[in-house]
Amino acid sequence: MSAGHGHRLHRPGDTLVHRLPPQCKLAAVTAFALTVVATPREWFAAFGAYALLLAGVALAARIPPGFVLRRMAVEIPFVLFAVAIPFIGTGERVAVAGLSLSVPGLWAAWNILAKATLGVVASILLAATTEPRLMLLGAQRLRLPPLLVQIAMFMLRYMDVVAGEMRRMRVARESRGFAARDVRHLPVVARSAGALFIRSYERGERVHLAMLSRGYTGSMPVVVDLAASARQWLVAAMLPGAALVALLGNWGMA
Repeated sequence: MSAGHGHRLHRPGDTLVHRLPPQCKLAAVTAFALTVVATPREWFAAFGAYALLLAGVALAARIPPGFVLRRMAVEIPFVLFAVAIPFIGTGERVAVAGLSLSVPGLWAAWNILAKATLGVVASILLAATTEPRLMLLGAQRLRLPPLLVQIAMFMLRYMDVVAGEMRRMRVARESRGFAARDVRHLPVVARSAGALFIRSYERGERVHLAMLSRGYTGSMPVVVDLAASARQWLVAAMLPGAALVALLGNWGMA
């Protein structure tokens, strides 16, 4: 389980942010997200301060804006949902560019977009500066349930294996002249998905038996020292700490 695996979300580097232990970054991003969620939607200055803080982290980690923007596509479902709320919302209406929009719906859309965007960007920066394997080891250091951490570790390790199996099955279908073009081909695709599930399940059983034969007792050996110093915790706390200061500052002026 100690073998590293590259990931398109991770951007290798040797910056201060990259060198922070993963448990410090996980705790910092979690605290930052909680601060963002606790911010009232009317406090625009606080959201602006949060965006500037994330921009500072990206600058310190040397993560280009294009890298972040391309990976924000995961937010598209939230954006579509938020855009629809002003049209289907109830309550007071206001005319914008000839469209009748719900005022509570506009506030709800802004709330979703602002908080979701800040959370997504923070997560992207975390993934870009932390190897997936180390992130899971950091979660283990934070005393997350060991069974959940091990499940995530195996999912990370064998995700590429299952994806490769799926690609080989697709090539085998296409080499026999099959191409899924309409609903009539769904039974073939469904049978392929069932076969992939059975193969993955059987592979999991073989892996588990191999682990038991090598002395597995329910916990994986830790081969990387992820101890964090007080200074590293302090550096990681700068992001949520500054966000909390911005929140309390706006609360004092409200």
